[in-house]
Amino acid sequence: MTTSQERAQLLLDLHHQDKPVILPTVWDVWSAETCAAAGFSALTIGSHPVADSLGQADGEGMDLDEVLAVVRRITDVVDLPVSVDLESGYDTPAEELVRKTLESGAVGINIEDTVHSMDEMRSPQEHGAYIAQIRAAADAAGTHLVINGRTDAFTTDEAPEAQLENALTRLRLLEEAGADSLYPVKVPSKEYLEKILDAVTTPLNVTAHPVNGAVPEWMSLEEVTRMGVKRVSFGPLLQRSLTDAMNEILKPWTPAS
Repeated sequence: MTTSQERAQLLLDLHHQDKPVILPTVWDVWSAETCAAAGFSALTIGSHPVADSLGQADGEGMDLDEVLAVVRRITDVVDLPVSVDLESGYDTPAEELVRKTLESGAVGINIEDTVHSMDEMRSPQEHGAYIAQIRAAADAAGTHLVINGRTDAFTTDEAPEAQLENALTRLRLLEEAGADSLYPVKVPSKEYLEKILDAVTTPLNVTAHPVNGAVPEWMSLEEVTRMGVKRVSFGPLLQRSLTDAMNEILKPWTPAS
């Protein structure tokens, strides 16, 4: 059994290899064990699929301890580095958030800039400061918690050019704050993804559909690898693809067939 420090270092190292680290997004023990048995090197736990699996609402509809109880069940059965999406941090001070995350067995954390309790985004400076506090708290704890700093800049009502400018400002501040990877969600085009990759040096995370490819434009793994993407996760799309597969499997058995 590896230690939390060893798992954290392995997760960090996986972000600095020639090919992107693929982190299948899991939500319970079954999905985690299935992905581990398939040979993946690390996993991430998604807030949306966890909420859906428990009949709860995403957007911090659960409380932090409920989410971390799911994390603990997963880390108890897989000896792999596990990262967890903790949304905007559940209004929790950085030191407490880091302590509880590490106690759950996770060695990575995803933090976004949309604060669900207020239904608004943190300012770039506020989000950068929170990430810096998480970095400092993890360093003080003696484990390099791998921080995936997320921005929702491309989900706003601004014009695309303004969204890009906002995203770049936020990503640069996250780099300065000590994030280990950067996650701009819903990048609208390959052109914008290229501009982001040109502007940052920290490993970049993109979302992918396990069947259709990586966002934006459902690009292939080979394409995003050539561009320099270093981390790929699935968000809720792995779980949703299984829903599609399940519907196909069950179709001959339904009363309407």
